[in-house]
Amino acid sequence: MDGFQAYGAGKAGGAFEPQTFLRQPQTVVRILCWLFSIVILGCIANEGYVNRPEEVEEFCIFNRNQNVCNFSVATGTLCFLCCSAFLALDLYFPQISGVKDRKKAVMADIGVSAVWSLVWFLGFCFLANQWQVSKEEDNPLNEGADAARAAIIFCFFSVFSWAIQCLLAVYKFKLGADSVTYNQEYVDPSIQEAFDEALPTDE
Repeated sequence: MDGFQAYGAGKAGGAFEPQTFLRQPQTVVRILCWLFSIVILGCIANEGYVNRPEEVEEFCIFNRNQNVCNFSVATGTLCFLCCSAFLALDLYFPQISGVKDRKKAVMADIGVSAVWSLVWFLGFCFLANQWQVSKEEDNPLNEGADAARAAIIFCFFSVFSWAIQCLLAVYKFKLGADSVTYNQEYVDPSIQEAFDEALPTDE
């Protein structure tokens, strides 16, 4: 059963085509998720922390709540690494000959994508709430306001991009399940004919 087309990829060992890989919906959405995580991480890491002249330590522009900025930086970094790992897996996926291994990879994609969609939804709610209750007197010059809004917007986009990624992985899983069932039930006509001829007749 190894080596045939299953779970949305061609036969193992086939030639890699960069253009075909980059045009796949799953690759496009994966790259978007990767870019969104970079934007969120960059916005918070670069402009999420400000300091006032009379204060020595920097504070988070989201309601002076350090947990918000720390959460955003941590999730942005982890999401970036996760996307990079799954992009590498997508590149390697056609070389996986074992059907069970392909199934595990697709199931992992479904689970991880669903979790990240939930994480970014919680992150969007967290950031939006803390930005809404932020006091103007804490940041009179409105430093980092554009970066804060951008981070909130891209958290919102990330919810849907990871949800779409999850749906694409589910479709890939169903496609793989159908192809595996077909290959298990398929019998070459010539083999079936030889088997029928070998059976004893009643005459």
